[in-house]
Amino acid sequence: MPFEKLFSPIKIRDLELKNRVVMSAMGTHESAESEDGKGVTDKLIAYHVARAKGGCGLNTIEVTSIDAASAPRGFLSIAEDKYIPGLRNLNDAVHAAGGKTCVQLWQGGLAVASDQTVQVLVPNDMPVSAEYTIPGITEERLYSIIDAFQTAAKRAVEAGFDCLEFHCAHNYLPHSMLSGGLNHRTDGWGGSFENRKKFPLACIRAIRESMPEGMPLLMRIGCHDDMLKGGLTLEDVIAFCKDAKEAGVDILNISRGNIVTDATIYEVAPVDIPKGFNVEDAARIRKETGMLTMPCGRINTPEYAEQILQEDKADLIVMARAQLADPDFCNKAQEGRLNDIRYCIGCNQGCYDYFVASLYDPNVKHITCMRNPALLEEEAWALKQTHTPKKVMVIGGGIAGIEAALDLKKTGNEPVIFEKENSLGGQFVLAGAAPGKSDFGYAAAKAAANVTDQGIEVHLNTEVTPGMIEEMHPDAVIISAGSVPIVPDIKGSGNEIVIKSHTLLEGREISGKTAVVIGGGLVGFECAEYLADKGIQADILEMKHEVLTELGQLRKIASQSSLAKLPITVHTDTVCKAIEGNKVIAQKEGKEISLQADLVIMAVGTKSTETTALQEVCQKLGIPAYLVGDAKKAPGMALNAIHDAYHTVLEINQ
Repeated sequence: MPFEKLFSPIKIRDLELKNRVVMSAMGTHESAESEDGKGVTDKLIAYHVARAKGGCGLNTIEVTSIDAASAPRGFLSIAEDKYIPGLRNLNDAVHAAGGKTCVQLWQGGLAVASDQTVQVLVPNDMPVSAEYTIPGITEERLYSIIDAFQTAAKRAVEAGFDCLEFHCAHNYLPHSMLSGGLNHRTDGWGGSFENRKKFPLACIRAIRESMPEGMPLLMRIGCHDDMLKGGLTLEDVIAFCKDAKEAGVDILNISRGNIVTDATIYEVAPVDIPKGFNVEDAARIRKETGMLTMPCGRINTPEYAEQILQEDKADLIVMARAQLADPDFCNKAQEGRLNDIRYCIGCNQGCYDYFVASLYDPNVKHITCMRNPALLEEEAWALKQTHTPKKVMVIGGGIAGIEAALDLKKTGNEPVIFEKENSLGGQFVLAGAAPGKSDFGYAAAKAAANVTDQGIEVHLNTEVTPGMIEEMHPDAVIISAGSVPIVPDIKGSGNEIVIKSHTLLEGREISGKTAVVIGGGLVGFECAEYLADKGIQADILEMKHEVLTELGQLRKIASQSSLAKLPITVHTDTVCKAIEGNKVIAQKEGKEISLQADLVIMAVGTKSTETTALQEVCQKLGIPAYLVGDAKKAPGMALNAIHDAYHTVLEINQ
């Protein structure tokens, strides 16, 4: 059997899991659509059922508030009895699908501030402006929260969960009370480590008292604090976990990060962070505490998960976003259908950026996923077999074209891909060429291999003409021809040292010591990283006031951190005026500057590939034609391109 250890059962107390794959808690914001904004919805049930049917060993329900006064809208709550029926319905559905469930008991501390109607509980007074200071939690309120954990645990047991998880990480109240970097109290709940651990240990004991003896208790905890003066060390965490074990914790879910510094990047780590960045710390915690552990953090392939287990560094593996991207991840891995998996690439566009947007934008209902447009729409947007199979010409073999072809084939159609280059993958492959972004290339390669596995007809090195459409006369045409780089009208842009961003990332042989990248968006930055990786110093020129404007919070933090470490200089509010020999002449704040350049990279953006003639012949022949991704509007995000392709398939199948 592939991945023998990963798909072996494990027993914890009286609970037996069929495999070692755990979907950890991830905020969805779907509960905002419930009657009071804090309950279970049918979509949330379908979402968890899909992962249970997909073979997941344990589904952890997202952070769930244990205290009514501090329970924010858009997050699940178990703070009142009225939530038990909905949670029971969810558990019954997952159990019927062959899965097991866990609820993450949560007091969100500072993180609940997205809802201005609830209490924000922090260890000590926290000034947030000249006018307002969040008051520190009182001792009486601390005791009430301990009691709230206890009664929430009782409700969880009544609702039918198979195990419970205590959240003691990520700046939430238990972590904030434990960490010397956050807890500055001078009473018996602060100061020494012995005092600071009183509150979380009291919460654990209260939870344990409400649980049957045979039910496991998990704890999510950071392996250490980052960027917090006086914060928890790895040794502190090991010592605390030993106490937690005595208090009744069975399994450690090892995480990292906090929301008051740039260390928030480790909570939902983007592609820029190394895979498995918590594994070694988790292995040491496991060894020194003797506790079952499961690391989280960018473990997104079954091969890597199996390796961690085979090297005896963990007992279970958190694979959460991997199952957002593909709900059938476990079944496909266990059956050896590795090319058929749609792999998480750590883009954070759908899972994190959409979640943040959902807190403030009523038009954003819940999270989504670049690789999986049907996330949290499992029933309404399900792919179904067509009753009228169609021959569909797919023009462009980038990731959107590939995904469209695969979905068409899956639903009983006959797609044919035409790609003008000599391989499939398009800009996903180019993105994977940048240092630290290999996930993009890997995902593209697997998807392209799956096209072959599924027997889809592909024509490479083929640029479609109107005559080809007339000759083939397909039932539908998907135009996913992507975009082409824009070359601005700058004096000297035809100079031999000037190359397009795409040409650079395709692997053109280069030389020199200095380069200027014109354009400070993501592609420009990736070009600068690529050059720096080859020992070439790069200057980025950006006409706007800031760079990387298209990136979400976490990817921007990672990119800016990388900038600080590499031989890259950024010039904002700067316009390139001319390229003269080996010099770039630019204007910044009304002053002329001159930069030495052995290479000049054009990365000012893209425009849609010209496809008017193709659209016109389709219209003449009465063939439905669909523009998707950059072919419709450039520059665009890969998430939009893949979602366009998915919804086009749904429309074709109607």
